Amino acid sequence: MLIKKVNRKTFTIRPSGRSTDFISPSFGHGCLYDCSYCYMKRHKPKGLSVAKNTGDILTEINNHAYFTPVDKPNQTHSEFTTYDISCNEDFCLHAKHHDWKRIFEFFRTHPIAMGSFATKYVNPNLTTFDPQGKIRIRFSLMPQKMADIHEPNTSKIIDRIKAISAFIDAGYDVHVNYSPVIVYDGWLEDYELLFDMMNDYVDHGYKKQVLSEVIFLTHNFSKHVVNLEKHPETELTLWTPNIQETKQSQYGGKNIRYNYELKREYIDQFKLLHKKKIPWNKIRYIF
Repeated sequence: MLIKKVNRKTFTIRPSGRSTDFISPSFGHGCLYDCSYCYMKRHKPKGLSVAKNTGDILTEINNHAYFTPVDKPNQTHSEFTTYDISCNEDFCLHAKHHDWKRIFEFFRTHPIAMGSFATKYVNPNLTTFDPQGKIRIRFSLMPQKMADIHEPNTSKIIDRIKAISAFIDAGYDVHVNYSPVIVYDGWLEDYELLFDMMNDYVDHGYKKQVLSEVIFLTHNFSKHVVNLEKHPETELTLWTPNIQETKQSQYGGKNIRYNYELKREYIDQFKLLHKKKIPWNKIRYIF
């Protein structure tokens, strides 16, 4: 796998408003995983580029935090302005290629800014650093049956769930990210088992601080074509036109998502099951 060190030349900070307030300039671009549903492989199918000029990115975040006021509290955080630092990679997986302690120290000591990223990888090396609650890790979760098909080589779901308490012990803010939610025969039964694991393995004293995000699958036609060539078995659950509809993305691409009326039903079913099984795991947003 090609890993290339580059000087990042653009430092655009984009609004997010869901997972975080903003998306920071990329510290890395690409992914060493090959998840069937991921948008990253459409934009950068091979390799990982890592920014050499970490300090320049941190300077941009610092300036942005001071000169772009955000009303608080909001659903991303009650106090701090939150930045997704890993929108184009899996930071836990790629940490050894970054000056990650410098990045985490920046957020730990910053009076306004807080870092956040989603991950499918349990990296115990990160627990050697105490970010004092200023780094939020969002562990991505789905039923293991689907993870085996769609995100091979990632950490097992049970290991991600067990890591939640360990990372909170180490000083991290930890949320979970049910994403993407894929609808198939038996999906709710499998999520019930997933929620049972959350109940069993998240330390009781930490449960109420572990919040969640829920994102139902959006697929892409070009990714569908690639999957048919490389991993045709993945499309049996990703490409289900009888319950999906087409939507043009803001960038002109052809996306596939669940039919609007059906998706409302799926969301209601998910929320009902979630509330029944793990009411302590507050949902920040769901779509």
